[in-house]
Amino acid sequence: MIRKATPEDAQAICDIYNYYVLNTIVTFEEDIVLADDIAERIKKVSEKYTWLVYEQDEEIIGYAYAGEWKSRCSYRFSVESSVYLKNGFSGHGIGSKLYTALFKELEKKDIHAVIGGVSLPNDGSIALHEKFGFEKIAQFKEVGYKFEKWIDVGYWEKII
Repeated sequence: MIRKATPEDAQAICDIYNYYVLNTIVTFEEDIVLADDIAERIKKVSEKYTWLVYEQDEEIIGYAYAGEWKSRCSYRFSVESSVYLKNGFSGHGIGSKLYTALFKELEKKDIHAVIGGVSLPNDGSIALHEKFGFEKIAQFKEVGYKFEKWIDVGYWEKII
């Protein structure tokens, strides 16, 4: 089941996200994030955009959201999207279901452009974005530094 996230979902989301913080280059955060921080992020994103969770057997195993791309008012029709799944749940179509639901919500909000930033390499994220019609529009070389290595970031865009 896919539903809108609430601040009460923060701990489950935090548990999913912190795996990526501690073990991957998918996010450039380096310190674990607390549930209170996630609850605040959910509130902020939900004021204007959308944050969704995927529940299976009453357990949150994935989430997706769209947030502000840039703070200047001329960017108000553009968002950055993110999707995260509990470790071990990739490849079962959950990310696709979350993105499908997220895009339906974004279309109701008069969003024009959706941008996905992907730290590279990340074949799974690239495949998901391209499946949904995103096109690669940029790649910044060595703009992130984590786990004692430089990391490129690619950007994919979808006009909706």
